[in-house]
Amino acid sequence: MTTGVFASDAGDARAAVSPPPAAAPLPSRASLAVRWRAMARTGLRMMLHDKLKMLGTLIGVVFAVILANQQLGTFMGLLQKNVLFLRNSGADVWIAPPGTTQFQSGKPISDVALMRARVMPDVEWAEPLLLGSVTVATPVGGAEPVTLIGVRLPIKGGGPWNMVAGTPEVLARPDTMIFEDADREKLGGLNLGSVREVAGHKVTVGGFTYGLIPFAPSFAFASYDLARELLKTPRDRMNFVMVKAKPGTDPVVLARALQENLGDEVKVMAKDDYAKTVYGYLLRATPLGITFGTSTLFGLIVGFVIVSLSMFSAVVDNLREFGTLKALGTTTADLAKLLFVQSVAYALVGSTIGLALVSNLANAIRSPRLALVLLPQTFGATFFVMTALCVIASSLALLRLHRLEPAMVFR
Repeated sequence: MTTGVFASDAGDARAAVSPPPAAAPLPSRASLAVRWRAMARTGLRMMLHDKLKMLGTLIGVVFAVILANQQLGTFMGLLQKNVLFLRNSGADVWIAPPGTTQFQSGKPISDVALMRARVMPDVEWAEPLLLGSVTVATPVGGAEPVTLIGVRLPIKGGGPWNMVAGTPEVLARPDTMIFEDADREKLGGLNLGSVREVAGHKVTVGGFTYGLIPFAPSFAFASYDLARELLKTPRDRMNFVMVKAKPGTDPVVLARALQENLGDEVKVMAKDDYAKTVYGYLLRATPLGITFGTSTLFGLIVGFVIVSLSMFSAVVDNLREFGTLKALGTTTADLAKLLFVQSVAYALVGSTIGLALVSNLANAIRSPRLALVLLPQTFGATFFVMTALCVIASSLALLRLHRLEPAMVFR
């Protein structure tokens, strides 16, 4: 009995002095997704809190988008004008004088090229084309240049197209030409039936096209025989031969076959390759690319400076708030997330507003002589470039926060 009592007391004593249960582990650091969500919410709230700073930053983004896209759209419009005829002629392959880099008259080629092209397999039709500059005498005594196009009927390879008055068939009439509608006043108030002296030869106006103004005098169309007379071109010579490939034929393969057949006396190019040749010449041999490229870059730089200054100013004005966040355990990496979300928001909102404005601007100023060409790829590139610029700008602001001491909130 006594032993049992002592044993019971000993057990109670051991129970009394046994260590307490281990404390529950402290909660671990919040997950990456939670921290991203928290920083995104905080960053957007800070943006909306200072509306004046937000407006200034958005103006910088919008300005950069408008200026860059306006310059780029004008540049693309000028490029498209230089290949306007190539894109609308109906030809898949072009036979041109050797060394051709633009769509302009050069040394005429022999009609042998035309005859050989017509008997080649996979050729649906081959037609000659005359191209040259002539002057139109105006009633007041002056003269205006036009780019004369001589086409063969009835195929009418090479135009005219986009008619707003008359039909292409009027070219079959003797001494009849088709002019550009936008040049009617410039050429002395042209109307259907008007008579003008072209290269010393009286012709009648039989119709009008609209928007056929390249990066040169506007196109004027005449029958092949009339154009040959006006340009004083020998019967066995022509400026180009246009070739239409049969359905299912690869123009590049056909162009290669024609080049092998015709030799080095001519240069044979598929339509797309000819257009690329023209683009390459304009970018390399003319100041066009440098001029508009510099203007586009200038717009991006100005927008970048405005965005950088605005974001840096917003950081400086809110140092105590950022210091509070650091005192609460926020790391520099977390602040980088906050600024990243802000920069992406500025880029998306500013780019959307800017693209909407520049699209309306393009529609407002569109004319036969000037057109802003905004490609779908341009819209995607704008969002990407502006996001990159805004992120870089926010990185500059982050350098200031990296040196921020949390203790500054207690001073």
